[in-house]
Amino acid sequence: MSEAVPPVAIGRIPETAKPVADSKDASPNTQSQPSQPLSKKPPRKRGPNYAHIHRKPLPLDVHPLPAFHPTNPISLLRLAYAFLSQLVSPPKSHPECLYVGYFSPESRSVHITDPAQVRALWEMGFFGKGTLSRSEPSWMEREQAKLKAGGRGRGTAEEATRKRREERRLFKLERARLEAEKIEHQRAVEEGRALREPEVDENAKLEGDAVPGADDATADSNEIPTRSAEMKAETEGRIPDADVVASKSATAATPGNKGADIASTDVVQDEPTEDPTPDIENQEYLQLTLEEAFFLSFGLGVLDIQITPGSTLKLPTKIQLQSKKTLLSLFASHATFPPEPFSSTLPAPDSPFLLSYVAYHHFRSLGWVVRAGTKFGVDYLLYNRGPVFSHAEFAVMILPSYSHAYWSTEEGKQARRIKEQKDWWWLHCVNRVQSQVKKSLVLCYVDVPPPFEGEVGNVAEVLKRYKVREFLIRRWLMNRSRG
Repeated sequence: MSEAVPPVAIGRIPETAKPVADSKDASPNTQSQPSQPLSKKPPRKRGPNYAHIHRKPLPLDVHPLPAFHPTNPISLLRLAYAFLSQLVSPPKSHPECLYVGYFSPESRSVHITDPAQVRALWEMGFFGKGTLSRSEPSWMEREQAKLKAGGRGRGTAEEATRKRREERRLFKLERARLEAEKIEHQRAVEEGRALREPEVDENAKLEGDAVPGADDATADSNEIPTRSAEMKAETEGRIPDADVVASKSATAATPGNKGADIASTDVVQDEPTEDPTPDIENQEYLQLTLEEAFFLSFGLGVLDIQITPGSTLKLPTKIQLQSKKTLLSLFASHATFPPEPFSSTLPAPDSPFLLSYVAYHHFRSLGWVVRAGTKFGVDYLLYNRGPVFSHAEFAVMILPSYSHAYWSTEEGKQARRIKEQKDWWWLHCVNRVQSQVKKSLVLCYVDVPPPFEGEVGNVAEVLKRYKVREFLIRRWLMNRSRG
């Protein structure tokens, strides 16, 4: 008879049937080696949400009506209710308290000293410039980061930039020295004073000394570098987090290295302690150009301009500055150097301040963010949304146009303030610079009206006489312009 087979539960593997690892494949340290704790990578620190911070293009509150859908009758009722409620009690678009600015005749600008107003004007329209910063008023944050990082060997973004430029300079000097030695050795070989040596890659010699960076012209331009995390942190106005660097070094440890295991365990177990924020006095204020200040005061009506206390120059009083005509005459007299004596009369039609403000008001009314373009040799730079979102797309050069018949007469020719005309070589040089930094040059011609006759009611009547014409200039390239 055949032996009876013991019953086995269906779907369950008996203990005797489980596979056993081969003794040859089993490692002797498998049982004795303790399990290593996994080093958790800390969450990546996110940057600021610029879309939310700069959600308002101007320092005004907008109250739009709800959308209307023809297929939804309820939307018509909602639209009617919102329209009637705003008609009965219209909401306020201006701030409750006007922003206060102090006119400084020494610097020919308007200063905003209140930190809350500084942030508001920068976040809503990118107005002004920090006096101790390149653009955004971030001196306070940089000083606090510098004090907090003083004991840990880290520096601010400016110090990292200075160190990187010094490394580039030393690298270029070393490269020039090696090239000079190579040329001298080649001459000696040709003259028979030395033997020819096998060629050695010079870049390999410099590999351990310094890392070549980008060109200085590219580094100083408006382009954002993306070579490393430190450079990206520099553009965001902060320094890289030390915890992230420590976590990267901890995850690089291998299980076979005991010292690395101990280091990784210490990094995981030690909780990072945040240093208290140093309490320092904010010494930075916002500096507005004359065109920006007049646009905020006249165009938007959100800025109250006052005279800096203790000024010794003959300036109008606070009550007189409430008149926009007086403010226009004051800014026009200080738009040139040396400043002209203040006069309550309107400035000349081709005053440099009037020409600049007409162009500034024109582009601001079209929705562009207008910034000074001195860095690139132009009058203004035009941003689509702002400097934190993208680079400037257009560079504007303001040119007066005496197209009115009055300026062709003998009296008009004598009354012209700007008598020099730009030549073709100037245009070619400016256009070449803008093409190098990937910007399109816009020639903004402002048609100058004849002198004002009689009493002018307000500033709006003065600005209505001006006309603006725009011409986009691009370089002619033979390879791209072939027929």
